[in-house]
Amino acid sequence: MSPSAYYSSAAPSPRCSPFVSAIEDVRRRLATRRPVEAPPELGAQPAAVALILHEGKDGLEALFIKRAVRPGDPWSGQVAFPGGRRDAADADLLATAIRETREEVGVELRDATLLGALDDLQPRTPTLPPVVVRPFVFAVPARPELATNEEVQRAFWVPLRRLANPEVHREVTLTLRGEQRTFPAYNLGDDVIWGMTERILTPFVEMIGEA
Repeated sequence: MSPSAYYSSAAPSPRCSPFVSAIEDVRRRLATRRPVEAPPELGAQPAAVALILHEGKDGLEALFIKRAVRPGDPWSGQVAFPGGRRDAADADLLATAIRETREEVGVELRDATLLGALDDLQPRTPTLPPVVVRPFVFAVPARPELATNEEVQRAFWVPLRRLANPEVHREVTLTLRGEQRTFPAYNLGDDVIWGMTERILTPFVEMIGEA
């Protein structure tokens, strides 16, 4: 479901004081908190995503994907982090994040630095399947070469400074099951970040922006 609707100028409320732009600072902040793990829920499938950071000329950047528009994909056309549901062959959810990232964007996270994990999340949109998503945060020393598969329209990097700018904070209004619902979002022009990706991203940007 892609935002077919409109944006209001009301900001969804992040946001940051002096920005921290070092991988070690992110690692330190993640080390001081314990991620909240969601209790097992009947019928909910475990999944994992990778929030991949690189320190570039504009500070920290995060890797996003725009999912291809495909029938049967409940997240079709949305901006997301690389990731997906756990396979039976995955040893754990960390293995899921590593495998899915390799499959979707061709990045081998076994060579990256694992900085920590964020709180588990579940969808709030009634049209989505029941899943429990665990985000893992990784750092790569340089921008890796990207090779997207058929599930991904494109992959791109966004400086976190840009996401901390109140000017990109918007709300997106969607029609779901005949009802209009409004969600916090980041309007990046051609790309809109909302839904579970926004819910992962906003507390992370707030956390690393704390003084």
